[in-house]
Amino acid sequence: MLSDIEIAKQAKMKKITEIAAKLGISEEELEPYGHYKAKLSESVFQRVKSQPDGKLILVTAINPTPAGEGKTTISVGLAESLNRIGKKTALALREPSLGPVFGIKGGAAGGGYAQVVPMEDINLHFTGDMHAITAANNLLCALIDNHMQQGNELKIDQRRILFKRCMDMNDRALRDIIIGLGSKANGIPREDGFQITVASEIMAILCLASDLADLKKRLESILVAYSTDGEPVYAGQLGGCGAMTALLKDALKPNLVQTLENNPAFIHGGPFANIAHGCNSVRATKLALKLSDYTVTEAGFGSDLGAEKFMDIKCRMAGLKPSCVVLVATIRALKYNGGVPRAELTEENVAALEKGTVNLRTHIENMRKFGVPVVVAINRFHTDTEAEIDVINRVCSEMGAEVSLAEIFAKGSEGGTDLANKVVSTIENCESNYAPLYDEKLPIKEKLDIIAKQIYRADGVTYTSQAEKALAEIEKLGFGNIPVCVAKTQYSLSDDPTKLGKPENFTITVRDMKVSSGAGFVVVYTGDILTMPGLPKKPAALSIDCDNEGSIYGLF
Repeated sequence: MLSDIEIAKQAKMKKITEIAAKLGISEEELEPYGHYKAKLSESVFQRVKSQPDGKLILVTAINPTPAGEGKTTISVGLAESLNRIGKKTALALREPSLGPVFGIKGGAAGGGYAQVVPMEDINLHFTGDMHAITAANNLLCALIDNHMQQGNELKIDQRRILFKRCMDMNDRALRDIIIGLGSKANGIPREDGFQITVASEIMAILCLASDLADLKKRLESILVAYSTDGEPVYAGQLGGCGAMTALLKDALKPNLVQTLENNPAFIHGGPFANIAHGCNSVRATKLALKLSDYTVTEAGFGSDLGAEKFMDIKCRMAGLKPSCVVLVATIRALKYNGGVPRAELTEENVAALEKGTVNLRTHIENMRKFGVPVVVAINRFHTDTEAEIDVINRVCSEMGAEVSLAEIFAKGSEGGTDLANKVVSTIENCESNYAPLYDEKLPIKEKLDIIAKQIYRADGVTYTSQAEKALAEIEKLGFGNIPVCVAKTQYSLSDDPTKLGKPENFTITVRDMKVSSGAGFVVVYTGDILTMPGLPKKPAALSIDCDNEGSIYGLF
């Protein structure tokens, strides 16, 4: 059996100008990065802004497990299959972060015969967006320290600097550091730390900004520190936001690539869903909607994280209205939720599957709370038995949800035509009445209570003293009436990654809060979630290599 990268290497890619032409994009509207990838110029947005939008399809999943669910694979395959049945469809995905690429996951461009290509480029430096975000973030950090070094006119309290440095790599040693050691010329010694680039507020801003003017305004609004008098200090007061904008001007332009079957794919922005809002850029999604009849996008991890934030943050801010949700699961993952050890997941176990389907049922219910119809996509494996498939069919029937057994990984678009037809039928026959879960004007605690009880199924929320202090400061600054972005483990509906299925009799513990005033939401930290991941005992980097001719191997 061929690996993902071996399949990708065999792809017969078309020049990016041919892919763009499928969406009516002219060569003059492209800014090519080689033969097979390009950025899209502002002139495209201006030309299509009065065109009607197509239908928006969100792909999400149950809680991820070591068994794998294949959400990106289904997203790519669904777009392929919709094109196969004659529906003009574009794909809009996030850019992979180098952290997971070299850490646990490996590549993140789909799998099998449902991938976006050039796979190596997309998973590595791509068009440099991650590096631009990192540079802009760290320029702001340098400006903060330089301001203190050069007289500190704003009286920045070095103990209350909120904005951290970042890098797009898993490096636990940089979570908490001391900077400014040595002579006086080296700056003021203070505690600092790094977070991964995809957790940076700059990433969130890039993904939510509507244009360059909006980007700069958001950058200026970042709360970076407090003064010794307790007053807030914003990035705009330091200056330099124009320079940050200059670093980000090209990164703001969506990237166009293609699928294995030469269909268009926008890949732009990459915030994680467990520590950020987990969605690709608003600009890429909106452009895809203007240029196609159907747009397939995804949100990170399970519906309790990425999809909730997609609905409550991205759609609310961008005025988007999803027409359908595709919920991805595997029989193996549901058996894992039912208590089956990873080593035994290929063996038939109907009883465990029955028990594990509670997780699937909960995610279906969650998505319906936003008023959007749901189609279940079972990413099929050859070890799935007829008895197990019968259980899934019965459960989905009881839930009133269409279900499709997708064999996209092995067969590409041919393996997803049933799913594509059911999605189209659902959109045509079931009206979407999308609405956010909560009123953003509610107090922060009330918003969190709604999410915790209705999405996580918690009994309530408890707050540490640090969280209470942070909440009081956020509300005092006037940021209590914006959406909340919960940083939580992806592995469970609760904030405890060991609690699988549908946990009961638990509360969510909020340990801290931070306002991302430029992005326009409050980040709420629960459990032990970290904004700078670490590498595992055997990182994926150990399996990746490059030969003397420049060919890359081992990238998933």
